Amino acid sequence: MPINARSPHFSSQIVGVLSICLICASLGAAACSKGTGTDQPSDASAGRGGGAGRGRGAGGGGPVPVVTARAVAKAVPVTIPAVGTAEPLATVQMRSQITGQLSAIHFREGQDVRKGTPLFTLDARPFQATLQQAQAVLARDTAQAKNAQSQRARYEDLFNRGLIPRDQYETQTANASALEATLAADQAQIENARLNLQYTRILAPISGRTGALAVHQGDLVRANDTTPLVVINQVAPIYVTFSVPGRYLPDIRRHQGQQPLRIEARIQPGGTPGAPQSAPPSPGSTPPADTDGGSMPAPGGVAVTGTTEGGTVSFIDNSVDPTTGTIKMKGTFANADHALWPGLFVQVTLVLRTDPNAIVVPAAAVQASQAGQFIYVVKADRTVEVRNVTVERQQGEEMVIARGIAPGEEVVTDGQLRLTAGARVTTGTRGEGGGERGNGQNDQGGRRGNDGRRGASRGNQS
Repeated sequence: MPINARSPHFSSQIVGVLSICLICASLGAAACSKGTGTDQPSDASAGRGGGAGRGRGAGGGGPVPVVTARAVAKAVPVTIPAVGTAEPLATVQMRSQITGQLSAIHFREGQDVRKGTPLFTLDARPFQATLQQAQAVLARDTAQAKNAQSQRARYEDLFNRGLIPRDQYETQTANASALEATLAADQAQIENARLNLQYTRILAPISGRTGALAVHQGDLVRANDTTPLVVINQVAPIYVTFSVPGRYLPDIRRHQGQQPLRIEARIQPGGTPGAPQSAPPSPGSTPPADTDGGSMPAPGGVAVTGTTEGGTVSFIDNSVDPTTGTIKMKGTFANADHALWPGLFVQVTLVLRTDPNAIVVPAAAVQASQAGQFIYVVKADRTVEVRNVTVERQQGEEMVIARGIAPGEEVVTDGQLRLTAGARVTTGTRGEGGGERGNGQNDQGGRRGNDGRRGASRGNQS
């Protein structure tokens, strides 16, 4: 009976436990169904992303954006680049030829002077006194010489009449001749004194530009001192000294025999102090130009331009330097505007001749492969053709093509990595293509970021 009394109560407990389990299962199913419903937008968004990816993939098979240029026929010079140094045509170190006190300076440091311009004046009073003394000595010796000449005439008459011995006559004749020689010496002393008096005024022997002064007014200047008073450099005209490889010597001599060889010297601008420095252009190249026809500004606003001076070859050394294999040359430049300065390094371009109808393309269009150099040529149907070319030489940012390209053909200068033979292309500029690719990447990244944030929000809601 006790067992029978506890059985109904035990059964009710089992029923209660089962009921609680059913309720928990129902709540879990509801939670699972809610989680599945919140994941559906993620699947939809994933589906949209996959559609977008398939759309971009389909677009990747379309025309390839490239940058193109035209092959042109124009006159291109045959040049030899070098680095040269400007040297003065003449350099004079001014020194005094006498010792004296400096009384006046007639120019400023760094001033341009012309030949014959007074530079310094020394105290002339001692030299004037020396001149007067020499003149006085000449007057005294002149009077004595006249007396000696008269005595010789009288002695000669007496000797001819036999009234005096021969030795007396010869002695008087020797005295007269000695006084004549003394007059010549006195005259030389006067000329020397006059010359020293002229040396008190120091004139410019050449036209040029003066340097730093080593003396000041009132200093004692010594004759032929080791330190010059000032140095004058003749800068107009001026030399530019440079060296070229000796293997070019036969061509240089051949073309120089036909006409004077022309030289171009490019001077790079200093720019604004503190501004970033850009690499100088290659010798003989043309500075890049913007759409306004000016110079292309470099970082910091410094324009990549330079002053170009023209001159002619005036000197070829008589031997090739065996240590470097180069030969020294000089060019003479008028330098009327003083753009070239002694000691300045310049980029020199020696022009041998000019090809009147050279075919040129941008250097970026020429590609290299195991089979040689080639160019992608855009045909009329906007497909590209791989064309093997023979490059004759490079002139600055352009390539001179000997064979393989005709004038007027359109060549690819940017975007070759995505090209194959027969690929269809669309032309544009570098900036536009880069901007479109950049915007696409930003949009795609933004969508991915937004999807990630939406997924995080859904996770927080769950």
